[in-house]
Amino acid sequence: MTGKDRSSGSGKSPTGAGRSLTVGLKRTRGRSSAQQRWLLRQLNDPYVQAAKEQGWRSRAAFKLLELDARYHLLRPGLAVLDLGAAPGGWCQVAVKAGATRVVGVDLLAIDPIPGATLIQGDFTDPAMPAQLAEALGGPADLVLSDMAPNTTGHGATDHLRIIALAEEALDFALTVLAPGGGFVAKVFQGGSERGMLERMKRDFATVRHVKPPASRKGSSELYVLATGFRGKI
Repeated sequence: MTGKDRSSGSGKSPTGAGRSLTVGLKRTRGRSSAQQRWLLRQLNDPYVQAAKEQGWRSRAAFKLLELDARYHLLRPGLAVLDLGAAPGGWCQVAVKAGATRVVGVDLLAIDPIPGATLIQGDFTDPAMPAQLAEALGGPADLVLSDMAPNTTGHGATDHLRIIALAEEALDFALTVLAPGGGFVAKVFQGGSERGMLERMKRDFATVRHVKPPASRKGSSELYVLATGFRGKI
C-alpha cells in the first residue's frame, strides 16, 4: 500500500476530516421512521461517501485502514483470513496492502476481488478449516472478523450474541494462526468480553481494546486486537 493509500497516523481521517454533509430526504412516503433515520445517517456519513469515491465496498474498509495505520497489522507477503468477509471491504484493504494470500469466507456470496480467494460457506462447518488452509496455502498471519449478528434491539442480548460470535472466531483463529500472528474481532461494550480477553492474553503477547475513528461515536462497537500469537501449546 502506498503512502497515499495508508493513514499517516497523524490523526487525520482517511476521508479527509472536516468534511460536512447536510443531505436531507426528498421522499419519506412509505418509509418507517427507523428507515428514514438510517437513510439520513447514510446520506450524511462522510465515510459512506468516501468509500464510494475511493472504490471501497463499504465504509468498514476505513476501520481496518485506521487500525493498520496505528498498529501496523498489514504488510506485503502476509497470509490474511477474513471471517464474515461480505461485502469484501476488508479483503480489498488486505490485497491493496500487499498481502500475498487473502482468503475471505462468508455465508453470503461475495463479488470477485482480484488478488483474493472468496469462499461462500460457514466458517464453523467442520470441513471449513481444511478448505481455508488449502486456500491459504498454509497458516494465517492475520485473522480478521468484522462479523456481527442481526440485532434484536435488546442491548444485553445483542452483546451476548456478538461476544459468542467473536469467541467462535477466536476459537477458529487459534487453529489456523502461525506463531507471531494477529487477530482482530468486533465486539460490543458491556463486560462479558472480559472472559474472552483473558483467554486471548494467555495466547497472545499483546491484547488491546480499540475503537477506530470510523466506528460511529454513538455505537457501542469496539474491536479486540491481539498480536504476537504464542503458538499452539
